[in-house]
Amino acid sequence: MYKRIKQYSFYSSIGVLSALAMLSLFLIVGYIVINGISQVTLEFLTQEPSNMGKDGGVLSVIIGTLYLTFFAILVATPIGVAAAIFFTEYSAGKKWVSIVRFFTEILAGIPSIIFGLFGFSFFVVFLGFGWSILSGGLTLAMMVLPTLIRATEESLKTVPMSYREGSLSLGATKLQTIKKVIIPSCLPGILTGLILGIGRAIGETAAVILTCGSNLKMPTSLFDSTRTLSVHLYTLSSEGISKDKTFATATLLIIIVLVINTVANSITSKYIIKS
Repeated sequence: MYKRIKQYSFYSSIGVLSALAMLSLFLIVGYIVINGISQVTLEFLTQEPSNMGKDGGVLSVIIGTLYLTFFAILVATPIGVAAAIFFTEYSAGKKWVSIVRFFTEILAGIPSIIFGLFGFSFFVVFLGFGWSILSGGLTLAMMVLPTLIRATEESLKTVPMSYREGSLSLGATKLQTIKKVIIPSCLPGILTGLILGIGRAIGETAAVILTCGSNLKMPTSLFDSTRTLSVHLYTLSSEGISKDKTFATATLLIIIVLVINTVANSITSKYIIKS
């Protein structure tokens, strides 16, 4: 009887805490969306900002966000996946791998402002890239790498050893086994790491301001400065430029992240079913 009461109390506590967490999420998102959804109009999405963002829309800001995020993921993905494959498949069990993994986890916990200061000193000043998508994208790529490496490593570990042994016993090389057997088996996990990386890249503010700048003009090359949605939101709210535009930008940012996650999860689910 006592064990049942204890078990029931434990499950009830977990349920209450989970409900509180979900309630907090719905309250925050609901408050933002209710105040901002009416401002997300066609004009807001298709016009460029003017008067420091008080008037006009956010077209150039959306394009700048997509450019910067896409470039950061484009740089980080092959490096992160290759590093995880090397650590797991070619150097498993070696002491120096555990040391590198330890520092990778430390890197994941470093505040973004530190990445921003490094990116400013190295990419903007030392290499002379200036405040640009190139500087911001390379900085964001470094921030995304630890998450991508860790997610890919954990996904690779879920692939049964029998898959590797079966492929090698049939005459396939190590590289062919990785390419044809292991990576397809753990692709959903890699996509999960990409989703987390995209979410962090889109929502980053401090590092982007220091490396990419805050130019409201439409970017045309990697060497142009631009403003992302998160930086635009920070600028509007901190300087009190426009309350309506602030909520509209926050709502748009939530919608974009939601769409990206939905599409990525849909692709992952379809791939799992086909597999």
